[in-house]
Amino acid sequence: MAESYDVIVLGSGPGGYVAAIRASQLGLKTAIVERELLGGICLNWGCIPTKALLRSAEIFHYMQHAKDYGLAAEKISADLDAVVKRSRGVAKQLNQGVTHLMKKNKIAVHMGTGKLTGKGKLSVTAEDGKVTELTAKNIILATGARARDLPNLPADGNKVWTYRHAMTPKEMPSKLLVIGSGAIGIEFASFYNDMGSDVTVVEMLDRIVPVEDKDISAHLEKALKKQGMTIHTSAKIDKIEATAAGIKATITGKDGKSTPGEFSHVIVAIGIVPNTADIGLKELGVDVDDRGFLKTDPACKTNIEGLWAIGDITAPPWLAHKASHEGVIAAEAIAGKHPHAMDPRNIPGCTYCHPQIASVGLTEAKAKEAGYEVKVGNFPFIGNGKAIALGEAEGFVKTVFDAKTGELLGAHMIGAEVTEMIQGYTVGKTLETTEAELMETVFPHPTISETMHESVLAAYGRALHI
Repeated sequence: MAESYDVIVLGSGPGGYVAAIRASQLGLKTAIVERELLGGICLNWGCIPTKALLRSAEIFHYMQHAKDYGLAAEKISADLDAVVKRSRGVAKQLNQGVTHLMKKNKIAVHMGTGKLTGKGKLSVTAEDGKVTELTAKNIILATGARARDLPNLPADGNKVWTYRHAMTPKEMPSKLLVIGSGAIGIEFASFYNDMGSDVTVVEMLDRIVPVEDKDISAHLEKALKKQGMTIHTSAKIDKIEATAAGIKATITGKDGKSTPGEFSHVIVAIGIVPNTADIGLKELGVDVDDRGFLKTDPACKTNIEGLWAIGDITAPPWLAHKASHEGVIAAEAIAGKHPHAMDPRNIPGCTYCHPQIASVGLTEAKAKEAGYEVKVGNFPFIGNGKAIALGEAEGFVKTVFDAKTGELLGAHMIGAEVTEMIQGYTVGKTLETTEAELMETVFPHPTISETMHESVLAAYGRALHI
């Protein structure tokens, strides 16, 4: 006999487990289905463990530059196995935290592979083959996505890696090729470069981190090249093959010239594929776009009554915090709370390379394309006392305003700790703040966040420290 719930959530990543918690808080009898580890890819194999790796690389970088701070450090070395072990320990700790949250919120956990078998019906096949039938008036799909493979060279975990292989390497790459310069590609390029690998990045578009403002892209490319990376933009991989020794690849640059190269390993970071196969979508007639991502309304509802979808199986941006917010929206909509729709322009994005990148809203180019007359402010970290004192004077903050109304259209930052600071602008955008409120806000001194204030002032010709 099937187990009955008010809500079933398929997938326990940052979208799924948050949706389950919120549904339970609202008094709904809730179950969650997970085929691998509670917390999903983000917590176990993505957002969290990569930040642990990057933290180790950051400390290693500072140790190598100890003399810049009046310190001495000799015989500096890195133990890759120990770095990875620490990262996995962080992921395990948070996995246990999610397990605790499920118990605390009285959410039934079903471990196994879930599949829709009809409207309001879902079967769960456990690892031992046991099948459990579940029913609910509402089902939330939160199955996430996986890395896209090269069509002619699938990842094998040996010499050809996705992000998942790159997090638990069997060996340190001596010469690493990274294909794709989005957040995942650039973060791993930054990690392995800081750890001592010879890193080459290939991007088919005309600049790295192409979703960011062009000034951010230009600054990051200059910084990474200064750190020793080789970067090819407007480039493509014409030929690539795995050999016993590593990887052979032919890179064709923007000038049309093809250059053969040999690498010890390659990380493929060319996008994601939604995890929607074999979960019963076609049989139910669920609407998907031409790339396989589910179509939803502002409340995260699909075209099938009682079926909802959140996170990386839906429209971009494919970010953990977007998935979590959608999880709350879906749960509250199911409970009849009529939540506000999420505005994609108010979703911040962060890339944890060195230097860090953070942004929210429209780039300068996108704002102009949308027909806005803009006022733009820039303020460099070199004009900030705290940044200089920290030895982190590289970077800047850029703000974009509607010249007619003073609306903050976008903010773009590169430099130390900008991933922590971007939320100030995100709150401002959510509150529909204009330049006047931002100018009148008192920023603490000395902090790097003062660059945020100065960038706003600069947009209106009032910068004080440059």
